Amino acid sequence: MNDITFKINGQEITVPEGTTILEAARLKDIDIPTLCYLKGINEIGACRMCLVEIAGAKALQAACVYPVANGIEVLTNSPKVQKARKVNLSLILSDHNRECTTCVRSENCELQALANELDVHDIPFQGEKSGHTIDDLSTSIIRDETKCILCKRCAAVCTKVQAVGVLGAVGRGFTSQVQPVFGRSLAEVGCINCGQCIINCPVGALKEKSNIQDVWDAINDPTKTVIVETAPAVRAALGEEFGYPMGTPVTGKMAAALRRLGFDKVFDTDFGADVTIMEEGTELIGRLTNGGVLPMITSCSPGWIKYIETYYPEAIPNLSSCKSPQNMTGALLKSHYAETNKIDPKDMVVVSVMPCTAKKYEVQREELNVDGNQDVDISITTRELARMIKSSRIMFNRLPDEDFDSYYGDSTGAAVIFGATGGVMEAAVRTVADVLNKKDIQEIDYVAVRGVEGIKRASVQVTPDLTVNVLMAHGGSNLKIVMDQLKAGELKDVHFIELMACPGGCVNGGGQPIVAAKEKMDIDIRVERAKALYTEDANKTIRKSHQNPSVIRLYEEYLEEPNSHKAHHILHTTYSQKPKLY
Repeated sequence: MNDITFKINGQEITVPEGTTILEAARLKDIDIPTLCYLKGINEIGACRMCLVEIAGAKALQAACVYPVANGIEVLTNSPKVQKARKVNLSLILSDHNRECTTCVRSENCELQALANELDVHDIPFQGEKSGHTIDDLSTSIIRDETKCILCKRCAAVCTKVQAVGVLGAVGRGFTSQVQPVFGRSLAEVGCINCGQCIINCPVGALKEKSNIQDVWDAINDPTKTVIVETAPAVRAALGEEFGYPMGTPVTGKMAAALRRLGFDKVFDTDFGADVTIMEEGTELIGRLTNGGVLPMITSCSPGWIKYIETYYPEAIPNLSSCKSPQNMTGALLKSHYAETNKIDPKDMVVVSVMPCTAKKYEVQREELNVDGNQDVDISITTRELARMIKSSRIMFNRLPDEDFDSYYGDSTGAAVIFGATGGVMEAAVRTVADVLNKKDIQEIDYVAVRGVEGIKRASVQVTPDLTVNVLMAHGGSNLKIVMDQLKAGELKDVHFIELMACPGGCVNGGGQPIVAAKEKMDIDIRVERAKALYTEDANKTIRKSHQNPSVIRLYEEYLEEPNSHKAHHILHTTYSQKPKLY
């Protein structure tokens, strides 16, 4: 590949052939504004905010799609460029619902930030607004067309990254909109509720369906025992909402904040993750030794579960029958904890804090209950928890670090890495290897299953006579590749597959803090947040699920043994085909 030398704002720069002006500018620490641009996903030049001037050219060009050429001179901030950007931004704002003070994205909105940066405060263009629909029928996602700026980032992510494709552009000109086919609701199409559209939307056109008031109502009801459980990925990202650097674990402050919000008990979904490994690991061993359906596929990601039920129902027998850690924790609270503490499960409210919008869908599934009591009653996102903390005027940064409440707050390093792609697999292998070898194996960092490569394969020698072939994939487009391979009979040598709907796993879930596209050009949030989980894993005294003393006690006193009849009744479930609808 040849190198290209050109000038940008008078500075000479040499870059590889094919580099865009936008990419080259960042190498010289020159910031060109964007709205529709998403690195590697949506590079279409539609918003016209990245316009630049090329000496001698009549028309301004979109820097995000214009490849550099030898000898050109680029101006990124000339009077002509400044004027064009302001006009284009004013036109976008003229058709936008500008309720900024009450918008969920206020102060974290890329459009709002640009208006301030470009000093656009008066909108000279007034007239009819094109968008009018607010779609709130989904259990997880609200879509507000009055705020849509037609950047198409949501559609690009849904199609290219998630391989679901339920959002797309319809109409032309002023009537153009981004929506599901035939103007349907997200609840009426094959949406998997992953929320990747939300965290990639630059404005407030997409947001999670809030359950904050439901939580407050439960906390303030004196007849209810309200228990909260928090997923591993939440502690890796919650700090970002309070100014901590990305990748800072805030486990102790999170537990302290939850107590101050008024929850009766503060437990850890990591406990449920340890139990999941006991059940899932035993299930895998059973399939390996008794001729069960292989490869076995994990069932922790609700977006992935909706994906297979909708698009690959013929592969449902490959799924582990285990509930997710969220629901295992909830199910045990509604059974074991309720019995031990003489509480009627109907008087309990279990709230989960998740990095995931699909969990809102999961908690409403009829299959996920114990004796008619829903495992989890309310699920809120990391963002919703941050809003609750802020609205309660809790000074998060000043809180002392506190531990979770004991027993259901006890967990291992294996559990915390569930939040990163490859983490469930590594946690399972740690336990399966010990069980099959009947000894405590010291080498437990299975680095071959780590990292953000879309599809990873590894072979793990769990005993001298048994090598387990494993596969990990994350993000819907990679799930599709793996499932097509499974359907074609190309994975007969694979024993165990971990699939997660969100790219990077739960650390990049649809309920996590939103990071602007500009920041994502320079950092990989999947990697940075995963570091927090691996750090916490390394610092744990106990790093294998089957060595968790509270889990051992749970089986001795209540569940008998992994995969027992009682364990199946409480901790396992079934899955069924879901209609695509449209």
